[in-house]
Amino acid sequence: MYAYDEFDRAFLAERVDEFRDQVVRRLSGALTEDEFKPLRLMNGVYLQLHAYMLRIAIPYGTLNADQLRRMAHVARTYDRGYGHFTTRQNIQFNWIKLEELPEAMAALAEVGVHGIQTSGNCIRNVTTDQWSGATPEECDDPRIWAEILRQYSTLHPEFTYLPRKFKIAITAAAHDRAATKVHDVGLRLHRNAQGELGFEVLVGGGLGRTPFVGKSIRPFLPVRDLLSYIEAIMRVYNQYGRRDNIYKARIKILVHEIGAEAFAKAVEAEWEAIRGGALHLTDEMIAEIRGRFIYPAFQALEDDPAELVEALKDARFATWYRNSVHKHKVPGHSIVTISLKPVGAPPGDATADQMDVVADLADDYGFGEIRVGHEQNLCLPNIAQKDLPELWRRLDAAGLATPNVNLVNDIIACPGLDYCALANARAIPVAQEIAKRFSDLDRARGIGRLHINISGCINACGHHHVGHIGILGVEKNGQEFYQITLGGRADEHAQLGTLLGPAVSYEQVPGLIEDVVDTYMELRAGPHELFIDTVARLGVEPFKERVYAAH
Repeated sequence: MYAYDEFDRAFLAERVDEFRDQVVRRLSGALTEDEFKPLRLMNGVYLQLHAYMLRIAIPYGTLNADQLRRMAHVARTYDRGYGHFTTRQNIQFNWIKLEELPEAMAALAEVGVHGIQTSGNCIRNVTTDQWSGATPEECDDPRIWAEILRQYSTLHPEFTYLPRKFKIAITAAAHDRAATKVHDVGLRLHRNAQGELGFEVLVGGGLGRTPFVGKSIRPFLPVRDLLSYIEAIMRVYNQYGRRDNIYKARIKILVHEIGAEAFAKAVEAEWEAIRGGALHLTDEMIAEIRGRFIYPAFQALEDDPAELVEALKDARFATWYRNSVHKHKVPGHSIVTISLKPVGAPPGDATADQMDVVADLADDYGFGEIRVGHEQNLCLPNIAQKDLPELWRRLDAAGLATPNVNLVNDIIACPGLDYCALANARAIPVAQEIAKRFSDLDRARGIGRLHINISGCINACGHHHVGHIGILGVEKNGQEFYQITLGGRADEHAQLGTLLGPAVSYEQVPGLIEDVVDTYMELRAGPHELFIDTVARLGVEPFKERVYAAH
């Protein structure tokens, strides 16, 4: 965990006081909604279909127990008793009254969290792998570099009014859990042949109306040059990005229109003018940030302790363990994923009581640390293996031990038309109905790893383009219809899904998805061939022929 100081706390308190005054003026009529809109958006406040929504950033997906408890308090006191975790490692509160927003913000600011730059045409929350600092796969802790970028980008005067919003993701592991290739900038931390630490830099990724996979413009950038190179990218985008058309304003459009090679050339020219200057990261600067991260004092423990071996005789615990527990870099410890996808519940939602439970478990067993993943699940990254049985029992009692991580009913979904003013169609009820179709966990395990992503509109907050099965809600003559894509993925082999065929009605979606899965089960080369690999081998035509013949 990163330790914030008095400067951070004072800054947030001042920001809350400023917003409190703005709310008073809005409620009195001194500010119109149009005048208030840019002010509230700077603090992560949106006006949704039914109420204001407050989006709170969780920097690089890392929370401490006190922060999660405070989020539970806000959900219980100012909202309707729950929060929604998003694909951007944020949390959203959908029902807070305008007059109570300052109090909710003040409560959150006391523990160091806020909504600044969760909206607007600026650099948004920098995201990374939820297993950062714990997985043996990584070459370094990417949160260090995410924090450096957070400090650099917060209220950056040159990049507060970009042509459009800007998102950065970082990974340091061979397997990409941060979807770096579908961000405006993706950074892959690795070591070169000489053992030097640096980044592969990708630009121009993104989903939404015009999806693209990012292009690599620099295979290796020494870590000391991170800020100067990002600044060069931002300046080129800020200068040449389109401002005349909101649908063509993202950096992905600029990179596509002029080409990755031309974009890279412009960046390199800008970088040559500023590299080695004030943004150069010295060893001392990096060490200072690294030193602000407090790492757990792990005990010297052995893998597979007697408590774990005995507990694995319980079939229910063993099922959860095989699905939700992952290898840690420190012997005798594990990474635990907590599914927020119980069958029939809105994906990514957690009640205030559940947040309190997770906070307590983090304190009791996990050094007070919690992570949020872009899959809309939570993670306890540092759990002693001897404590896993008791952890599971308490998770199970709170309805948080569903062993469906990465299975067909671990669905990513945006809030859709139930909340969002931009949506064309519902997403949550579709996810709930599909999950019910696959509620038999033996069946789900037999299907294997399969990611379903649902978006209620073309903005793609549910990342439908990169779902193994993607579902996009569209509107036709006032009715909800859904387009289906197959073969997308968001990992290190990122690719966009291929359209299966004509859009189908709301009522047809669950049955069609079930037919797609049944077709996969018939066509796969064997139990070890994943859905994504079967689609890659056969294409979508065999699925299209069978599925549409039945509808």
